[in-house]
Amino acid sequence: MSGWGMGWFGGAATKKKDAPKNAILQLRSQLEMLSKREKHLQHQMEEQDAIARKNVTTNKNVAKAALRRKKQFEHSLEQTSGQIMTLEREIYSIESANINKETLDAMKNASKAMKEIHGGLTIDKVDQTMEELREQHAIGEEIGEAITQGIGNANLDEDELDEELAELQQEELDNKMLKTGTVPVTDDVARLPSVADREGEFHNSISHLAHLRHSNFVDMSRINIIVDVRANILRL
Repeated sequence: MSGWGMGWFGGAATKKKDAPKNAILQLRSQLEMLSKREKHLQHQMEEQDAIARKNVTTNKNVAKAALRRKKQFEHSLEQTSGQIMTLEREIYSIESANINKETLDAMKNASKAMKEIHGGLTIDKVDQTMEELREQHAIGEEIGEAITQGIGNANLDEDELDEELAELQQEELDNKMLKTGTVPVTDDVARLPSVADREGEFHNSISHLAHLRHSNFVDMSRINIIVDVRANILRL
């Protein structure tokens, strides 16, 4: 009994769902029949017109009767054309209404699906999840930095590196001295003034000090000390 009831309700739902399609099929069938009738009436009108033209001079009664039948066929043709237009308009209306209904049903299903998806979601849960993701990303970055730093480089001493570099430089300098047999001249030595330059500077200083001897404000003992120092520098 229950199975029969379920089948009946299911059949009713299916029948209701197929109602627009069945109506459209019925209207199209009627439209096809009216189209055939329209062509038949047009053909009959052409026949009566031909009869009237043929007998217009020889038999006026026959020609007049043919024109009367042509008018009747023409009236029927106008009615048929009007019915065709009405059916076409109804088919279009039903199709549009059915499309609107199917679109609305699809939107309802989409809304239902969205509600089911968002049923277990709240703003607090989303914020909590995003916060957890940010924390995990931060942990991942810290782990990556710890890995890329390496283990061997952590215990290096800069002073030890500088000392080793100095030893290498001294070793390279010793090798050059052994190959050339001379002590390489550094930039500081090369920049020292020549003997001629020092002599000129010394004589200029002596002349300046001699001029100062005539001044009462200059201590002569200090001048003599300066002269001795300049002379010693010149001997170097």
